[in-house]
Amino acid sequence: MTNQKKLILFIIVLLIIDQIVKIWVKTHMQLGDSFNVFGNWFKILFVENNGMAFGMELGGGKWGKTVLSIFRIVAVIGIGWYIRHLLKQKAPQGVVFSFALIFCGAIGNIIDSMFYGMIFNESFSQVATLFPSEGGYSSFLHGRVVDMLYFPLYRGWLPEWIPFWGNTYFEFFRPVFNLADSYITIGVLILIIFYRKFFSTK
Repeated sequence: MTNQKKLILFIIVLLIIDQIVKIWVKTHMQLGDSFNVFGNWFKILFVENNGMAFGMELGGGKWGKTVLSIFRIVAVIGIGWYIRHLLKQKAPQGVVFSFALIFCGAIGNIIDSMFYGMIFNESFSQVATLFPSEGGYSSFLHGRVVDMLYFPLYRGWLPEWIPFWGNTYFEFFRPVFNLADSYITIGVLILIIFYRKFFSTK
């Protein structure tokens, strides 16, 4: 099997895992439902967001959502082209692997934005149905991204002696995210950590 075919298989497998988890959450949980996986520090918490990774959002309502979705699609096309370029240049496998993770994560969230609004009904006060007879909750490009991974590793009041944030309630790690977000984050971190090794010239 060629490196290109291995990479395609790798991306497809990760995408399938991401979508299986999201569809399971969407069809088995209501918004806000949660359950513990490991103690109180790793939970599955079902939330949805209209925007970018880790629940960040772009304003502007549907127009903002459309712009963000189109930007994602253009970015994914650009990353895909760059991965092909890296393969032709026989770039280090670590570089290709990292960009493949970023590419895969971006596609995973694009799928939510493009199609989930059309194939699911609302999750408010009910468990959503896949392909409901009455149609979905929104239109093409206006679906919400499904998040579920929640790691509240620490919760408590910060000591008074800490400047600016002393005596305030603090939670780490607060953002709720999904596997696609994880793919992007891991890919970026690998590039940052091993930048010199990947791009150094002999």
